[in-house]
Amino acid sequence: MTSTAQPPATEGRKARPEHLGHVIFITAAAAMGGFLFGYDSSVINGAVEAIRGRFDVGSSTLAQVIAAALIGCAAGAATAGRLADRIGRIRVMQIAALLFTVSAVGSAVPTGLWDLALWRVLGGVAIGMASVIGPAYIAEVAPPAYRGRLASFQQAAIVIGIAVSQLVNWAILNSADGDQRGEIAGLEAWQWMLGVMVVPAVVYGLLSFVIPESPRFLIAAGRHDAARKVLAEVEGKNVDLDVRVDEIETAMHSEEKSTFKDLLGGRLGLLPIVWIGIGLSVFQQLVGINVIFYYSSSLWQSVGIDPSSSFLYSFTTSIINIVGTVIAMIFVDRIGRKPLALIGSAGMAVSLGLAAWAFSFKTGTGTDITMPDLQGTVALVAAHAFVLFFALSWGVVVWVLLGEMFPNKIRAAALGVAASAQWVANWVITVSFPSLSDWNLSGAYVIYTVFAVLSIPFILKWVPETKGKALEEMG
Repeated sequence: MTSTAQPPATEGRKARPEHLGHVIFITAAAAMGGFLFGYDSSVINGAVEAIRGRFDVGSSTLAQVIAAALIGCAAGAATAGRLADRIGRIRVMQIAALLFTVSAVGSAVPTGLWDLALWRVLGGVAIGMASVIGPAYIAEVAPPAYRGRLASFQQAAIVIGIAVSQLVNWAILNSADGDQRGEIAGLEAWQWMLGVMVVPAVVYGLLSFVIPESPRFLIAAGRHDAARKVLAEVEGKNVDLDVRVDEIETAMHSEEKSTFKDLLGGRLGLLPIVWIGIGLSVFQQLVGINVIFYYSSSLWQSVGIDPSSSFLYSFTTSIINIVGTVIAMIFVDRIGRKPLALIGSAGMAVSLGLAAWAFSFKTGTGTDITMPDLQGTVALVAAHAFVLFFALSWGVVVWVLLGEMFPNKIRAAALGVAASAQWVANWVITVSFPSLSDWNLSGAYVIYTVFAVLSIPFILKWVPETKGKALEEMG
């Protein structure tokens, strides 16, 4: 999609829309895509062990099924922008909602393991689309004076989606008397967990029919009268609509479309700033954060905690994730990106190190697994602390930095490369954890600890501070 940046004159306007409630509704409706992003990414957490038992598969094969969604994520993210420029932002939302719905139904009633993997890929395509179209649409409809606060809706929706998925999983498990494969109305509990996503997917689709198209797309399509109507709704009737349309058209005509060739240079093939962006994306994943969101229920069961309690702990870590995200939103502009990232790295390193130490006391095999009470408590506290430190730092800071630190000429292409690196690193962690856990759970956490420690000198030496700088200053 084309850039959402507006000219300096627009950024400085202190617009006070007459219908701010309507603007918030539009933003929240678009952010439902973020909610589904978080929900679909995390809901599989509650079904991992049941899928293993239902299809009698080993850790390696199971990991491929869990990670299958990430293949779709990359495809969806890569195609959403251009598709939105051709058919509109709203149509892409509707396509994503349809894919979410079909994926939920298919995942709930798979005929086999690879059938399930296919539905996971389809859901991943929807996630990828939602990850692109939501922030872009919100940036394009939000009044300039409120853009920053409204843009945060997307991240907030993602972490809320993660939390709600874990709460729903826990409620379904309790309805099945604590058995992930327990039957409820003819389906096993894990099937209900995956199928319930139909509800928010349908809501997302219905909401997409009652919110307006982006004025930027309308102008690009030559529908100026429709664009003026939308601008009047979101910025107020006192705004000079003709001037606003001219501003947007001027900004669109002055934009440069970057390509991969623009990223080439330097001794290592790519420009140094591009490598820094890739490093940020990769470190964000290699600390193992998605182990918590994809496998935490399985993780706690692997150290002797009963399924009902393990699902509850998955939910509480999701709540901690929300708290940490709010903290990051409050402080990212106050203390800066680098200090917040350093605080997070240090906290994650300590938390992961403690978890690795605690898991080293795991004894037994199969269903006869125990941990001493002290180490079990330390593992639980450390896992929650890890999520908190990640959420208040790297979970938000990386996306802020990636949006700010690249020069205007290469921003879009560099962001695409960095995002692709993030999906690849996410896939590596997702497919490797079950086998690593079978090999040595403590050893897996030692690896994540090492990456958290290495992220500290990376930040200090290479990551630029972008706080207080205009995008035009990034050279």
